[in-house]
Amino acid sequence: MKRKFNQYTFRSWVRTFKDACRQLIIPFTIFQAIRTVLFPSTIDVLLLTIFIALALAYHYEII
Repeated sequence: MKRKFNQYTFRSWVRTFKDACRQLIIPFTIFQAIRTVLFPSTIDVLLLTIFIALALAYHYEII
């Protein structure tokens, strides 16, 4: 049985870290997209995909 977590039961530092990641994921994604366009490599594309997935997860509040 999957246990649901209440975001308000997290410790304050976990919420602070989560909020900091939420604020920084979009600038990192934009920077990585520019870098991928200029210097494409497998690692850059993979990292851009991970950043986009994280940004969407934060946007739709999956994380």
